[in-house]
Amino acid sequence: MTEGAALRAGDVPDDLTAAEAGMWQAFRNGTVYDLTSGDAVVDDPHGGHPWGPERTVRARIVCWLLLDGPPALAGRVSSLKLSGVRISDTMDLSGGTVVPYVELTGCRFEREVRLPEARFSTVRLVNCSVPRLEAARVHTEGDLHLPRSRFLGGMRLTDAHIGTDLLLNQAIVYRDRSGRSIAGDGMTVGQDLQAELLESHGEMSLRGATVGVSLSLRGARLRNPYGRLALNAPQLTVERTLYLTPAGVGSLQLSGRTPAQGTRIQRFECQGGLRLDDGRFGDAVDFDGARLVLDDDQELSLRRVQVPELRFLGDGPQRGKVVLSGARVVNLVDRASSWPGPGRLHMPGFTYENLVPQGPFPLAERLEWVAAATAEYNPDPYERLASVLRAGGEDEDAREVLLAKQRRRRETLPPAAKFWGYAQDWTVAYGYRPGRAAVWMAVLWAAGSLAFAYAGRPEAAGGAAKPPWNPALFALDLLLPVIDLGHAGGWQLRGGWQWLGAAMILLGWVLATTVAAGATRLLSRN
Repeated sequence: MTEGAALRAGDVPDDLTAAEAGMWQAFRNGTVYDLTSGDAVVDDPHGGHPWGPERTVRARIVCWLLLDGPPALAGRVSSLKLSGVRISDTMDLSGGTVVPYVELTGCRFEREVRLPEARFSTVRLVNCSVPRLEAARVHTEGDLHLPRSRFLGGMRLTDAHIGTDLLLNQAIVYRDRSGRSIAGDGMTVGQDLQAELLESHGEMSLRGATVGVSLSLRGARLRNPYGRLALNAPQLTVERTLYLTPAGVGSLQLSGRTPAQGTRIQRFECQGGLRLDDGRFGDAVDFDGARLVLDDDQELSLRRVQVPELRFLGDGPQRGKVVLSGARVVNLVDRASSWPGPGRLHMPGFTYENLVPQGPFPLAERLEWVAAATAEYNPDPYERLASVLRAGGEDEDAREVLLAKQRRRRETLPPAAKFWGYAQDWTVAYGYRPGRAAVWMAVLWAAGSLAFAYAGRPEAAGGAAKPPWNPALFALDLLLPVIDLGHAGGWQLRGGWQWLGAAMILLGWVLATTVAAGATRLLSRN
């Protein structure tokens, strides 16, 4: 009987080893083919204990089963379920269509697994040792599960299409020759992409990827000491939430539930740049508890991100920059300690509609936050903050922010304009504290009244009849510009008192001008 005829009849080919013959029969039965020894040390696929021929099958035979395997036994569904098996040579299913269900647990691949442009229903490689996974443009109708597996030369999922979930929980992935650990550019995941407690050693690239529900990197550790970016995901689209938050270590249920009391917590940690430019997120981007370790030339870049809620609640990075240029957020949930210091926060064009601080975040610290983002004077962050505070009913705080903006602007002006700015600040606080003008006016009026009363009655000026001498009305007439009470022109000061009168006229004009400037700003603002 020929080999092809034997396959179609379901007979075991003559050239199979004992291990392969057992796999052949388990495939027809749809049962698990378990070659584990029961010793956890020996059965560890990532350990150094050798697995002999009694646990070894050839990759060619595995591919043979998946692409053109024998029919299932009556009443059974054929599937490939292996446990504790060593697969020699390169497993190459490039361009193939695999109908049977595939689940390999605790297996060891001696060479890379090649799945480019292959089509599957569901594939599960659980706790497997894989030199490299090459799966560009792979297509699955169901899940692609790779939890607890180790990929020594990285994985490539460029332009892959995963019908439901992609699971990378507790996987360990090392970089390939290009420096990438996970290359998932253009990948589409129908539902969740879970990579909780993932360890990535290299650049995790998700440029232009699309996730149908949520992307969870809870408790993940991304490290790339070889390049600038540990997570490179510009133009990433997530329909729900991107989680960069803690996870419970050792928990059987990792997908977002609050860990049970006493569970050890592992925070999300990123050692290297994190780039989410032009990302679109349907619900939130959550940095709660995140730890970012950046070099001076590295960034957390959120340029032009659009998201309803940004939860910036991690530890403030000690080095590097946080860039929010052009980002659009509805709710900004943050705490004072999460932001970097002066010169390391950039947010020109950053818009948000509501501030939801977690913990104390007084206005003075919020103004420091704005100042930290503007190495050079830029009115936009101040005006945005004032607008948000005013919309929340905090009118007094909004005025304080706009006053801080004027003071910051003053430092950029030439000396004459700077002097005029100080005059406006001291008198009426640029019009944001108009009550000061009344206080100054009252003080000057009282001082002038006392001074002119002490000086005695001055000489009458020529012309029409004069009103009776009144030091208080005379001082008020000097202070009020434009308005004429008839006293300043009716009496003539002599000697040093002329200088006092001139000073009061000048101060009156200064007060009136600053009040008018403040009123103009108030009206234009309203």
